[in-house]
Amino acid sequence: MPLARETKIYKTFMVSISLTIIAVLSGIFFITTIRTRQLIDEENIIQARTLFNSIIWARKWNANHGGVYVEKKKGDKPNHYLDKAEIKTIDGKVFIRRNPAQMTREISEYAEKEGLFKFHLTSLNLLNPANKPDDFEARALSLFEKGTKETSYTENKDGITYFRYMAPLYTEKECLQCHSNQGYKLGDVRGGISITFDIENIRSKLGINNIYTIIFGLLSTSFLLGLIFLFTARLIKKTSEIQQRFEYLAVTDGLTGIFNRRHIMSRFNEEFERARRLKKNLGCIMIDVDKFKSINDEFGHLVGDEVLRETSIRIKNVIRIYDILGRYGGEEFLIVLPDADFDNTKSLAERIRENVKADIFLATDMPLHIHITISSGIARMTDVDNSIDDIIKRADKRLYKAKSSGRDRVEWL
Repeated sequence: MPLARETKIYKTFMVSISLTIIAVLSGIFFITTIRTRQLIDEENIIQARTLFNSIIWARKWNANHGGVYVEKKKGDKPNHYLDKAEIKTIDGKVFIRRNPAQMTREISEYAEKEGLFKFHLTSLNLLNPANKPDDFEARALSLFEKGTKETSYTENKDGITYFRYMAPLYTEKECLQCHSNQGYKLGDVRGGISITFDIENIRSKLGINNIYTIIFGLLSTSFLLGLIFLFTARLIKKTSEIQQRFEYLAVTDGLTGIFNRRHIMSRFNEEFERARRLKKNLGCIMIDVDKFKSINDEFGHLVGDEVLRETSIRIKNVIRIYDILGRYGGEEFLIVLPDADFDNTKSLAERIRENVKADIFLATDMPLHIHITISSGIARMTDVDNSIDDIIKRADKRLYKAKSSGRDRVEWL
């Protein structure tokens, strides 16, 4: 696989996995935030219901007793909407009557004074103008008449967040004592009680919690992405090393470390096409190690392998940097010489022969000095050549001539 394509695949993988992690963590954060807010709203509703039911039971107790009388204190005024709003005992004390509505208002005033919550008794059919509904309450009352059982709302006022809850008041038997002249029947919605309390503190804590969650999410995402980038970089490096190793093995002769036959033939074809297209010279040298079978028979194959390795090294030390050397098979070597004319090819073949001819010292279990020679046949590309096979055949014939003529020589005719 080309390096550019491989790099693109890894980049695509990194972008995909990074976007996936970001999407998953963002989704978790979003769902967690929404669910936390829902739980807080549910808790607020439970708290509001508890307060609503508390005041309802207190109102029922009051209504069942036809209202209650409390001793009149300075500033207290009787409720002029009630019969027998004020009485005087035989000992001279004055008591004023408190009905459920008045009691509700006074409890609300006490709670609001303490900063806890606020009740508001209201109706669309008012007796007392002080109970006039605001916009939220008016909408809620309209919904109650359509069958809605409760409603809630969060509002911001003067920089403070409030939770508002409202539920209906149904006409009961006790209620008709005061409201029968308004035309209510048992079970009718005659109004509602709204409850308001401050949730700014919990909202602030929720905001701080969201900030911590975001920071933790960013750190976690960065850490995960960092690990992925690190592991991917290592994977890329390791894969690249393995790929390079495979590519090396695919073109390299395992014994000598030079090109194998398949690759040398492929390169020969490439140079043949280039030379024919550009009208360039192209030469080749076929080399065979003399009496190699005798070496194997006398010293063994391990020594024979060492001879081939040393021979390839000595050939490689003589050829040009852009010449192409490969093992053609057995003890035969092939050299492809781009841009080399006949004289250059012949001269190089002679230098190679001389360089290989020196004694070879083999560092085996028993040190050996072996005298090695090679025979070579050379050929160059001509206008009549149709393929590299034509050139190889001529070089091979000349190699055979060199071996049959006494070995340790170069033949070109």
